[in-house]
Amino acid sequence: MKNNKKTLVVVVGPTAVGKTAAAIKLAQHFDTEILSADSRQFYKEMNIGTAKPDEQELLAAKHHFINSHSIQEDYSAGDFERDALQLLASLFEKKDVVIMVGGSGLFVRAVCEGLDDLPKAPEGVREALNKQFEIAGLAPLKERLKEIDPAYYAIADIDNPQRVIRALEVFEASGNTMSFYQKKEVEKRPFEVITIGLNTDRQQLYNRINLRVDKMIQGGLIEEVKSLSNYRTKPAMLTVGYSEIFQYLDGAISFEEAIDKVKQNSRRYAKRQITWFKKYGNTVWFEPTETHEIITFLEEKLN
Repeated sequence: MKNNKKTLVVVVGPTAVGKTAAAIKLAQHFDTEILSADSRQFYKEMNIGTAKPDEQELLAAKHHFINSHSIQEDYSAGDFERDALQLLASLFEKKDVVIMVGGSGLFVRAVCEGLDDLPKAPEGVREALNKQFEIAGLAPLKERLKEIDPAYYAIADIDNPQRVIRALEVFEASGNTMSFYQKKEVEKRPFEVITIGLNTDRQQLYNRINLRVDKMIQGGLIEEVKSLSNYRTKPAMLTVGYSEIFQYLDGAISFEEAIDKVKQNSRRYAKRQITWFKKYGNTVWFEPTETHEIITFLEEKLN
């Protein structure tokens, strides 16, 4: 299938829905490669809690941006936008279709549309917000965000302290909300974008999430989190599956409570991902098992 039109097929959807398996089947069908837009799978030290593709899956199709960085480095959505566009330029020299997969809405948007130039906060603002978070936890920061920017609050991953603190920081720096900056015109890319959303019955999705968390615990998540305690203030560590286990290791909650919280927060995150992607672009939705239907749809669009 050789033509001059280059297309990025983006596979999105909630955590544990089956994006990796679907992306691999698409990559095999179109004889192409996969970019991961999962903001935690970049880090080679974070394996179990990020549900990275396993060795077999990595062999089934060539993946990029898996284990590409160390947790010691800070890697932002803007960095990813720059690196992913560079990689896509070289992949599109030999491929007409490339697959990108991930549940991190901001990272997907960075590549497909470009990010806004967010203002830099004056020195001390982030430190003050981080201090507030340390002392009083996330709840008051979330309340403040809800008050100043209900539109962003409705779609953001508000259980991620990094996202909440960044939005408050932007407001402190400029007097404008995050949603104000997100209304910018989309940057024209030298490729087409087709976004495929995967979703399924909510109860079934929640069962998949619960099962995945149980597997992570059996697979050694506690040991993985323990081994990363030197980096616990890094943004990637403040996310679901890591922050709850740190609470357990600190003796703040019991083992059972920690597992329940990981499951509950994963379910809440999944709901927010669905909300984000339903509002995002022209996403066309399928069941994760409908690979044949997805391929048929893509073939029609591409031709």
